[in-house]
Amino acid sequence: MRVVLQRVKEASVSIDGQLHGKIGKGFILLVGVSDTDGEAEVDYLTHKISKLRVFEDEAGKLNLDINAVNGAILSISQFTLYADTKKGNRPSFTKAGEPKHADQVYEQLNEHLRQAGLDVQTGVFGADMLVNIQNDGPVTIIFDTDNK
Repeated sequence: MRVVLQRVKEASVSIDGQLHGKIGKGFILLVGVSDTDGEAEVDYLTHKISKLRVFEDEAGKLNLDINAVNGAILSISQFTLYADTKKGNRPSFTKAGEPKHADQVYEQLNEHLRQAGLDVQTGVFGADMLVNIQNDGPVTIIFDTDNK
């Protein structure tokens, strides 16, 4: 799995002009799934994301996790994280997971994050979404479970 995590002051997602999810302080997750991803990758990412200390403490150090700041998550499926741009100018997405499998793994990640006590808002898998991000920092972390 590949996840681009950004610390945000706020973020929202709209579909067909309708607000679908909105958070204040927290993380936006852009989530890509491959066909080989499953429970082990979900467990790994749930732990990393829920414990990641990238919020400032009273001394200004990045020392607090999302729970410590009562943050929330906006999770967006994004198969384009598996784009292959080695040949030509048109990306290939053959390394992205088959949609049914990818949707199941994406939903599993969101549910595990909820079970970890986090408020998780989502987009809609496969939908054309308008995502608004107010990046904070900026702080951007890239997770790739093939490189854990």
